Amino acid sequence: MSRPLSDQEKRKQISVRGLAGVENVTELKKNFNRHLHFTLVKDRNVATPRDYYFALAHTVRDHLVGRWIRTQQHYYEKDPKKICGGWQMEEADDWLRYGNPWEKARPEFTLPVHFYGRVEHTSQGAKWVDTQVVLAMPYDTPVPGYRNNIVNTMRLWSAKAPNDFNLKDFNVGGYIQAVLDRNLAENISRVLYPNDNELRLKQEYFVVAATLQDIIRRFKSSKFGCRDPVRTSFDAFPDKVAIQLNDTHPSLAIPELMRILVDLERLDWDKAWDVTVRTCAYTNHTVLPEALERWPVHLIETLLPRHLQIIYEINQRFLNRVAAVFPGDVDRLRRMSLVEEGAVKRINMAHLCIAGSHAVNGVARVGSDPPTPSCSFKDFYELEPHKFQNKTNGITPRRWLVLCNPGLAEVIAEPIGEDYISDLDQLRKLLSYVDDEAFIRDVAKVKQENKLKFAAYLEREYKVHINPNSLFDVQVKRIHEYKRQLLNCLHVITLYNRIKQEPNRFVVPRTVMIGGKAAPGYHMAKMIIKLITAIGDVVNHDPVVGDRLRVIFLENYRVSLAEKVIPAADLSEQISTAGTEASGTGNMKFMLNGALTIGTMDGANVEMAEEAGEENFFIFGMRVEDVEKLDQRGYNAQEYYDRIPELRHIIEQLSSGFFSPKQPDLFKDIVNMLMHHDRFKVFADYEDYIKCQEKVSALYKNPREWTRMVIRNIATSGKFSSDRTIAQYAREIWGVDPSRKRLPAPDETI
Repeated sequence: MSRPLSDQEKRKQISVRGLAGVENVTELKKNFNRHLHFTLVKDRNVATPRDYYFALAHTVRDHLVGRWIRTQQHYYEKDPKKICGGWQMEEADDWLRYGNPWEKARPEFTLPVHFYGRVEHTSQGAKWVDTQVVLAMPYDTPVPGYRNNIVNTMRLWSAKAPNDFNLKDFNVGGYIQAVLDRNLAENISRVLYPNDNELRLKQEYFVVAATLQDIIRRFKSSKFGCRDPVRTSFDAFPDKVAIQLNDTHPSLAIPELMRILVDLERLDWDKAWDVTVRTCAYTNHTVLPEALERWPVHLIETLLPRHLQIIYEINQRFLNRVAAVFPGDVDRLRRMSLVEEGAVKRINMAHLCIAGSHAVNGVARVGSDPPTPSCSFKDFYELEPHKFQNKTNGITPRRWLVLCNPGLAEVIAEPIGEDYISDLDQLRKLLSYVDDEAFIRDVAKVKQENKLKFAAYLEREYKVHINPNSLFDVQVKRIHEYKRQLLNCLHVITLYNRIKQEPNRFVVPRTVMIGGKAAPGYHMAKMIIKLITAIGDVVNHDPVVGDRLRVIFLENYRVSLAEKVIPAADLSEQISTAGTEASGTGNMKFMLNGALTIGTMDGANVEMAEEAGEENFFIFGMRVEDVEKLDQRGYNAQEYYDRIPELRHIIEQLSSGFFSPKQPDLFKDIVNMLMHHDRFKVFADYEDYIKCQEKVSALYKNPREWTRMVIRNIATSGKFSSDRTIAQYAREIWGVDPSRKRLPAPDETI
């Protein structure tokens, strides 16, 4: 007779790793074989790893389908509010080449989306005519909840050309033109973030128009699966539908909803505007004014002529309100207008979002609660302060701890149980274990195991050998001047120069890893990547340095790579200029996974330091008010260059081609920017950053104290769960109460 399993053994079988319970392993294996044989038409003699993946995916999808259908039925029965919602070289990632086993095509819900054309004003109202039509075909992906049998739907849209050529008129020339036209239509959903303004605007409108038609169809239908319109009044629309504009990219939802309500549903303007404003809310994700979309009027006029008329009308009525509240303030009218005058007249999409939404939120408390005096939304706040609020970002602990770092999840569950997975605030219980020697040892052991795994991965994938006992110093995020990867580069070169000057002096070994992608048209970001790789070429091949310093650029940074590097990181670099980062979420992922943070008081770093205590963070550099004072005084990079010998030496190395001997002037654009056009003031924070990094090295020499600080950070990261974030959106913006209710499984009686 087998002995009963211990609690530890049970946990290893079903614990925090068991994100979805599997009721019957035998049944699962049978379904796997069935899909391999009958869905993929393969047997084990010829099946490839991809076939096994697809068979497993189909098996898991079967497991979800009953719950998926029941969830949708439940929503219709309960009638809840809907929630919608080297050099870098780019090459296409044909991710649908082999199909996607997780999605379900829904051709029966294909919808027309219109472009171009002209507007006719008739006695029945405006009509948008002579348009070009592209079809939007939906693909649904199930999104399972955590152990609650709820499976929501993520609906994506694919552009298809309509099949309306006249075959009897076909000749070779006509065929070629038809193929060209088809490609042009289907390009809309072919490339992500194209470096082409017209195609990008088409994409934004395409997903907005298809989604709004779909929302209205669902609103009008009273029963699950019913396509016949039942509701005809839109009075209850804002009570049943919430549209969250996630940045300005879906901002055309506002004029599109107005067009549908006024032109097609025949509501009067005031009623339609009331419905639109009460339905829409706007999340602002950037504090950099140049990152807010401003579309040229001539482009919107060509592509969406009726929408431009509606935007002009919205603007006129909005400015009339502003003028009534602030009479005679002409400059304020200019600043708040949706239409920006200039050499090229543009529509400010952020202004459109604010005017057309009932709530506007930032994603970290600093700068958004309320907007700072320097914020471009200050005028809007003074007009309607009730609209503005903050919803600090969060991350899901299921993916960013349990899935990517099961060893740490297990160590945490041992003393405090598993409930923290869906109630991350329970991590605070770990504060009782800061001095527990066994717990300190377990946390340190998991970190070392993750570092060994990642070192093996780097050796296998990048052919570089690193010291797994070195401090893993990681900065992974979009490559952008404001995120200051250049400041990190200056620190690396400082370390390198110090080793070269005193080769016999002990230094804490470091492996500096920088990863991220540059936008295809962003020259300076691509130059920064080239500089990182050039520094690595010099440092990594210098025998004097050895394994005391390594520099690695993590190419093709993506979620699957993040899931490997974040659990292995010792130090998280969050070093943007104070006042430039809206929030950040990578900072939270590192904190939860046991990395310490070196950072400025910017974005969500401020709240993270508040939770953990500033003494458990490596904080350096200017605060927002310091940056503002420096702006008023005038930032002069030359002052720092003249005053700081180590900094001056680095700039001379970059200028002379030390890191690019075959092309000495390769980094002249970077040097010129740093010396004369640096809006993000890298030199101003250099000295403090270097001193703060010395504190990092000093603490790393004391593993016990380092790990105690790690435990304090993990224990205080509970606030940054996306569960908390979404609950706040639900209660304070969408007007619904979050529920932890579990639905019965399909084989359970209701």
